[in-house]
Amino acid sequence: MGRIFGKDGMRAIAVTDLTCELAMQIGRAAAAVLASHKGDKPRILIGKDVRNSSDTIEAAVCAGICSAGVDAELLGEVPTPLLAWYIRECKASGGIMITASPINSEYNGIKIFSSYGYRLGEDREDEIERLILDNPEKIKPVKLKEYGRVLHNLTAIDEYISHIKKFAPDNLDGFKVAIDCANGCTGLTAEQIFSGLGAEILITGNSPDGFNINTSGSTHIESLMNFVVENECTCGIAFDGAGERCMAVDEQGNLIDGDVIIAACAREMKSEGRLRHNTIIVSQANNLGLIQFAKASEIATASAPTGERGMIRRMIECGYSIGGDPSGHIVFPDDMPTADGQLTGIRLLEILKKTGETLSEISCLIKKSPQVMFSIPIDRRFREVWKNDRAITGLIEDFEGILGDEGRVVVREAGKEPAIRIRIEGKDFSTINTMALQIADTIKERLELK
Repeated sequence: MGRIFGKDGMRAIAVTDLTCELAMQIGRAAAAVLASHKGDKPRILIGKDVRNSSDTIEAAVCAGICSAGVDAELLGEVPTPLLAWYIRECKASGGIMITASPINSEYNGIKIFSSYGYRLGEDREDEIERLILDNPEKIKPVKLKEYGRVLHNLTAIDEYISHIKKFAPDNLDGFKVAIDCANGCTGLTAEQIFSGLGAEILITGNSPDGFNINTSGSTHIESLMNFVVENECTCGIAFDGAGERCMAVDEQGNLIDGDVIIAACAREMKSEGRLRHNTIIVSQANNLGLIQFAKASEIATASAPTGERGMIRRMIECGYSIGGDPSGHIVFPDDMPTADGQLTGIRLLEILKKTGETLSEISCLIKKSPQVMFSIPIDRRFREVWKNDRAITGLIEDFEGILGDEGRVVVREAGKEPAIRIRIEGKDFSTINTMALQIADTIKERLELK
């Protein structure tokens, strides 16, 4: 894991830890790396979410880019998928999104995208880190009068809305859909995208004040669950503050997570001959129920690393057409270069229209396996050490053998955080809970943790 960037970009407490100085350095180093891969006049697009610190960080990133002799084109407040898609549309050198995605407004972050609209690879992020932390002198001063310019784009949102609406079903007459925008960026686009479909659309979570991002939406969906029942809606759709994730609520007020949405979409794509290689991409985060659904439906599964970057890379390399995780981070690479919550919502409504099923009926596609999860904080000096301890790894192997095909044991270290995460799935909650506790106790004992 990088010294600045993690699996999902750089995140930290805004301005305090993600300082203006660091943001400027990231912008400057990113410009040097991205511009070196393009022959034309380099131009980097900048998007931001609606949290109160985004303006400050945007100004710092912009200064860094321009100081490296690269133009900075500001898109303003936009969903993250819009930036990723628009980079490729307008043939920019790359893009930087200022967002902390699904977490609260105290934090902010930076995601960097390539000229193809994909998350920047780890090798190029490492190159940016080296320019910031080890070799800043390698970024040569630009010549007099060759500084970058600040450009303002006023059409990106309209172009994005037109693009997403291409995938919308023709007529949703009789549908009543509640949409929770998480007080985030989809509040700028969702009403225009969904209101023209013939359904009655009720928008909630659309009063951003810079501080309330992600206080509702996919990460806090309880209010939408109540709203759907109280207003007798066909369903509810919830996004995160950056517009990447999509979760749903059925007509009875029950949560429909990403695994169910993936299953529904994969079933539909298979029936239409659009599920390339008859395969869906999954990771350790997906519930075993999704894998069992795929097996019963004669659909193959292919594994990818946890996190969007690894999943998209695997999909591109192998030509797969859908993948995602339980949080609603779902990728349709034929249509968008990154996960797009609004596109996912469109796909789900299209399935409801075509099949005539209710969302509660669709939820029966998957029988979820019980899960137990623990996180054990560790000292940084013990990182990776536990993997070579036979008392720990042997116990994990024993439990994997006991569970067989009806369960799964996942023990891994968390991103940049010094912690070991344990997740066990199986048919019987009591059994897997005992297993998880035993693994946790063994790790604590072997690493001499309190």
